[in-house]
Amino acid sequence: MKRAGVLSALIVVGVLSLAAGSQGQPPTGPKIVTLQKLKDNLYLLSGGGGNSLAFITDLGVVLVDTKLPGWGQPTLDKLRTVTTKPVTTIINTHSHSDHSGSNEFFPTSVEIISQENTRLNMDKMDAFRGGKVNFLPKLMFKEKMPIGAGKDRVDLYFFGAGHTGGDAWVVFPALRVLHAGDMLAFKQPPTIDLDNGGSGLMYPDALTRAATSLKNIDTVVPGHGPLMTMKDVEEFAQFTRDFRDAAVSGFNHGLGASEVAEAWRLPEKYRTYTATPEQIKANVQVIFSELTR
Repeated sequence: MKRAGVLSALIVVGVLSLAAGSQGQPPTGPKIVTLQKLKDNLYLLSGGGGNSLAFITDLGVVLVDTKLPGWGQPTLDKLRTVTTKPVTTIINTHSHSDHSGSNEFFPTSVEIISQENTRLNMDKMDAFRGGKVNFLPKLMFKEKMPIGAGKDRVDLYFFGAGHTGGDAWVVFPALRVLHAGDMLAFKQPPTIDLDNGGSGLMYPDALTRAATSLKNIDTVVPGHGPLMTMKDVEEFAQFTRDFRDAAVSGFNHGLGASEVAEAWRLPEKYRTYTATPEQIKANVQVIFSELTR
């Protein structure tokens, strides 16, 4: 398996996810952020990349993900329609630019938080070189970390590699809401960023750990797309497990990645899912690459 082939496939799937995440808005068109009230002090901000959450606390706003570069002002403008409190904390669920691209819009006094592997991934990005190192996370966690207290508490978790090697799960316990980042985005074969620590082999295990560990969650905010529930997390864990096991079985039987991808069919129990040939091939190639390391 040639490395270039894996990377090319990853790029194809990544572009598909990014296009869906920005809700089809043209890159040169108006930057429109939509606001959806989830709770009295929790708002979903859609458009311009990944789903963002704004949690309004007594001390200020905790913002989960900052969208693509150039989307900071539209995000803040929309936020100003519901609060005058400043953004005091940013949580980056992972390193990709559609979730961290507007970190630099916010003041350097804002505390930026991520999982420690995400910080390492962001260290490699051109977007955070030079003076822009000030917009890298300064506070990192390994497996679990709470911030705030009481009704304003936010719990951060890491359950293992999947989409990247540092995907954070963000829980608002008082509100029974979870932001899953791109570990859960669309009902389709996920984007796996091997170069940034992602893993097709470990993906289902991380999802299963999240599904079994996180309790009292009513609403799940995915990295992109409409709201989900913990049942969707459980189902996606099984979907990625079934896919992984089929790829590993093909590998163990001496089949090539293309043969496995061409033979795989979407099971009937996942009829609400989609899977393009490009997505299937990309994920099989990633898993084969991991198996041949």
